[in-house]
Parts: sequence; C-alpha cells; structure tokens
Amino acid sequence: MIAARLQSEPFDSAIVQAALLAGRTDLGAAVAFTGLVRADEGLVALTLEHYPAMTLAQMQAIAADAAVRWPDTIGTIIHRHGRLLPGDSIVLVVTASPHRPHAFAAAQFLMDWLKTKAPFWKREEWADGTTRWVEAKGIDDDAAERW
Repeated sequence: MIAARLQSEPFDSAIVQAALLAGRTDLGAAVAFTGLVRADEGLVALTLEHYPAMTLAQMQAIAADAAVRWPDTIGTIIHRHGRLLPGDSIVLVVTASPHRPHAFAAAQFLMDWLKTKAPFWKREEWADGTTRWVEAKGIDDDAAERW
C-alpha cells in the first residue's frame, strides 16, 4: 500500500520514513525523495493551489497505480500546498521494498506522475512584485511518458 496525503505544514522525512519502516523486517531497501522550492534569483515565494478532494483523489490514484506495478512496495506521498519559501520542502516520496530496484522505480514513477498528473497550480512571487503562473515543462512530460 502507498498512502497519499496533502498538508500545508512542513514534514520531517526521517520521521515519515521511520514510521513507514517500523516493525518491518521483510524490507531490504528504502528510497526517500524530497522536492524543495528552489531559490531562483529574485524568487520570493511559490504558492501551490489545488482543489483538495480532486487533488487527493488523483494522488491516491497515482499511488494505487504504483502499488499494482510494484505490489511488494509500500510507501508514503506527502504534498504540501499554500505559500512556500525558497528552501521549503514541497513533496516527499518514500518507498520501501524487499529489493532496491522496485523501491527506486516506484519512487521515480510516483514523482514523475505527481509532476504531470496531480492537479496543482503554482504561482511564483518575485522580488520586483510580479507574479506568474508556472507552465508545465516538456521534460516532465517526457519523464512520465516512459512509464
């Protein structure tokens, strides 16, 4: 099972991973990925907007798809929303499996699909007072296509 959740609060990846692995002796590999707000020159903040029920449902569908592809893999996805500052964490994907190839593949799949299929709208705030919506990137679509 791979659980998904949305929150505005920061998360501690070590605590999330420890909770996922607690009491499990059947797992041989764990992979954790944390996405951060990059401090592009002049970026003041990044605001992530979403429709909670729709976004969570899509995240859960992505998690369910990963669970079918890698049935021996467990995991947790956390995606933040709201106003975030450079250096803040945005997303956490933790996967664990008896063998590392599945843990790595599931984590990469989850991240690639979250980037392209989870309905978040990102607005950047710049030091000069301007704001702009972040456009989808072709490189993210290309990464998701391989799955």
